[in-house]
Amino acid sequence: MTATEERRLKGLLKSALTEALEECGDLLRDAVRESFEDAALLRAIHEGEKSPLTSRRKVFQRLERGA
Repeated sequence: MTATEERRLKGLLKSALTEALEECGDLLRDAVRESFEDAALLRAIHEGEKSPLTSRRKVFQRLERGA
């Protein structure tokens, strides 16, 4: 591929990406937001695995007090 062809291809790719982001910006934004939420949930799960276990009774007592 020649340098001219590479520059033309690079320009076409930039244009296509720009157009896709303009048309589907909400979709991309939602995907990024969901990935952050998934990462936070995964972190919470890992932290929960390190904490001591609690009885079912204590969990429901705490939930009843909070309601």
